[in-house]
Amino acid sequence: MPLDKKTIVSILDEMGTLLELQGANPFKSRAFHNASRALEGTSDDLHDLVASGGIREIPGVGESIAKIVSDLVTKDRSTDYEELKKSFPPGVPDMLRISGLGPKKVKILFDTMKITSLDELEEAARANRLADLAGFGVKTEQNILKGIEALRVRSDKHLYPAAFIPANAILHHLKKQKGVVRAEIAGSLRRKKEVIGDIDIVVSAKDSQRSAIMDAFVSHPEVQTVVGKGETKSSVVLKAGINCDLRIVDESEFPFALNYFTGSKEHNVEMRTRAKKFGWSLNEYGFSEIGAETKRGKAKKVVRCKDESDLYKALTLAYIPPEIREGGSEFDAAERDALPDLIEEQDIRGTFHCHTTYSDGVNSLEQMATAAKNLGWEYLGIADHSKVAAYAGGLGEEKVKAQFKEIDELNKKLKGFRIIKGTECDILPNGDLDWSEKMLSSFEYVVASVHSSFKNDEKEMTKRILKALKSKHVTMLGHPTGRLLLSREGYPVNMIEIINCAADYGKVIEINSHPTRLDLDWRLVKYAKEKGVMIAINPDAHNIEGLRDVFYGVGIARKGWLEKKDVLNTRSLKDMLKLLNISGT
Repeated sequence: MPLDKKTIVSILDEMGTLLELQGANPFKSRAFHNASRALEGTSDDLHDLVASGGIREIPGVGESIAKIVSDLVTKDRSTDYEELKKSFPPGVPDMLRISGLGPKKVKILFDTMKITSLDELEEAARANRLADLAGFGVKTEQNILKGIEALRVRSDKHLYPAAFIPANAILHHLKKQKGVVRAEIAGSLRRKKEVIGDIDIVVSAKDSQRSAIMDAFVSHPEVQTVVGKGETKSSVVLKAGINCDLRIVDESEFPFALNYFTGSKEHNVEMRTRAKKFGWSLNEYGFSEIGAETKRGKAKKVVRCKDESDLYKALTLAYIPPEIREGGSEFDAAERDALPDLIEEQDIRGTFHCHTTYSDGVNSLEQMATAAKNLGWEYLGIADHSKVAAYAGGLGEEKVKAQFKEIDELNKKLKGFRIIKGTECDILPNGDLDWSEKMLSSFEYVVASVHSSFKNDEKEMTKRILKALKSKHVTMLGHPTGRLLLSREGYPVNMIEIINCAADYGKVIEINSHPTRLDLDWRLVKYAKEKGVMIAINPDAHNIEGLRDVFYGVGIARKGWLEKKDVLNTRSLKDMLKLLNISGT
């Protein structure tokens, strides 16, 4: 299977990191990181760029890197990449997955201590053999041990896109197979959980077709290892390292199997409990009278269901969307016919919290705006970093003025579309904002975010954010807890107090849709809705492809029971300008 753009971009970035570990010239390692970002930001097809020679025209892609990209595109491999990887024991790059352990420190561990795996690193840290190393110390040892423990806990967990992309590729492949009547993804992926354990796919087909369908499944290019293969169930491990199960059932059983394997476990328990009130047993095969199940466990049908909505109807419930099947209050709402009309991706009319080349973004203002317009949006809020974020190219006042001027020019040029002038303003450790009152008033909206001093205690961090939220200039709170899924826990903060403050002061809280964040957590999203807090679904996009991450944010919004009216950026341009008190010219 040809390497996709995302994989090639990732390989270049990995090569930059490996070169850092090797102690190569910093300019060389930086060149690979820069080239990775440049390729990520281009909307052109890499195959076309390689074929036309246009790959050399991309800023930051020199001759040697262009050759590597060409090899990856045309041969699906690069000897330069393979040889670089071979120069390290396999366990060395794994150490980079520990939070706070960057290439410089891993290089010290490898060069001076000859540590080549996580197991060796753990042993050395427990024996207090790292404390005397330059740049380490006792606290670093403790953090390393915590990091290793966290890695092991989440070793079988995956970010949503890591499961969604291969699962969809397999699903589309299965739908094309002869004899497949219906096919759907189930499990936590269908419920749009922020972190995925494994993948479940359910197919309905006749017995005579099952063997061929299973053959198509286990031979798919995404499959790395076949764990087991049968007529009704097969299990594989994908190249992404994710377990994937396929179950084939009769067409009449499909709604029951899809419902059962979608879960959650708590939701299924409640479904079975409710079925008992009717004198029925419920499992993945159907309803049956209690005690009348067959030896195979299949139900002697007492209620036939064409789809899941019929299944819920049989239990006198309104249809419960998969995203909110988490064993909470969905049943009470379904009984009262009071379930929310959940937001859809097509309800989004624009977004905020996006970055450009003015700070740490990959694409220009015009490129970002054009991409947003091509998505069918009416507006795009640009929120490049404030001045204190020097590590991310934070803007000074003169740079802001230059950006405003370019925005004004583009707004005259882009018909039926508006770029809105914003900033992602750092919340300083004392709760002050990283712009003067005068500068803050010049922006059309302000995203306030924490990017530093994560180790404040909960009381200090809560006080810090509350102070910022009370500023008359702040429009919304960005990535509220600062978490990075499967990588970094959020900073300690009392989010109930934060949400209550946002409600009192009329502030917006974002769902940061980047798949490593998905912050605000969906459990808190529901509480924010109950308090009447408006939510913005923002991609935190640093390139044009990142704009599409809004899709992941909509999933979290749905899990948090949000409707169109609960989300700021479902408003039309006209309504948005009015809401933000912006002139329409």
